[in-house]
Amino acid sequence: MGSVLALSSGPGHHNWPFSTDPPPSRWNAHPAHWDSPPRWERRDGRLPNPGSFHSLHRSCKDVFPQQIEGVKMILNKTLSSFFKVSHTLHLSAVSPSYYRFHVEHLQSDDYSKDKDAPALIGEMDSSGSLNAHALLHVTERVRARTVFQTQQSQFVTWQFETEYRGNDFTTAVTVANPDVLRESVILVAHFLQSVSSGLVLGGELVYHRGRAEEGGILTLAGQYSRPNWVATLNAGKGGAHASYYHRANKQIQVGVEFEASTRTQETTTSFGYQMELPEANMVFRGMINSRCIIGGVLEKRLTPLPATLIMGAFVNHRGDKLQVGLGINVG
Repeated sequence: MGSVLALSSGPGHHNWPFSTDPPPSRWNAHPAHWDSPPRWERRDGRLPNPGSFHSLHRSCKDVFPQQIEGVKMILNKTLSSFFKVSHTLHLSAVSPSYYRFHVEHLQSDDYSKDKDAPALIGEMDSSGSLNAHALLHVTERVRARTVFQTQQSQFVTWQFETEYRGNDFTTAVTVANPDVLRESVILVAHFLQSVSSGLVLGGELVYHRGRAEEGGILTLAGQYSRPNWVATLNAGKGGAHASYYHRANKQIQVGVEFEASTRTQETTTSFGYQMELPEANMVFRGMINSRCIIGGVLEKRLTPLPATLIMGAFVNHRGDKLQVGLGINVG
């Protein structure tokens, strides 16, 4: 969740992949170490923890290729066992070009299952926009996160999130953009409960208050998973989001998404797949959706060099547009 504003508006590809905005930063995805292992791996007879609400559709979304356009170079450098930095240079003829500096300070406490999980994240681009995250394991069950985002000199988002993980449930509360002077605030509450080893039920409540408006949106969620497939559904007043992920074998994964928005009165169906070729050190992701958009991204590991070559293309047949991208990730 990059911000609770994006969360409350509902995930989707309605403006993707031809948005004029810069590609999302890496931290817009919830930290991977906040997710529990697959629920079917539990063999002790107890109901498992369902994980985070943010990651309900993650298995399916990871199959789809990310938008790539122009030329991008990413240089990663590990300065110590707890400190990493990266430099990103993006040159584009469609969206504004930018340079981005990214810093991570890693976890070192006993509660972190993944020692490479970032605890402090900071990022600034060439326009002066700043993004900062602080992730903290307060206890083994309680985790907190603080997010600050600015657009040049203006604050855009400031939010505070607390998550509690029980043996078979997860609950979280987020406070976003509180402003006493303007009497405005956004509150988001999440709850997930494991009903069985494969079934998870829960919901999300988004409450917004401002001087001119006040309201709330309730979204119900359910997920059923088996060892090689996951089906998820979110439905509420704002619309519906359904996804299905299937791992055919060790090399091939597929995903299908359906999204309907009551605000925009639009529906989109997308199909994506991922093919891994370990012998060639390559991963290919492709997609096609009901808006006549077809795209694909190929990632090639340039062994023995510590670098990955990324090539992608997206075609919008309805809008008669083409986007081609080339990138290299070093480190």
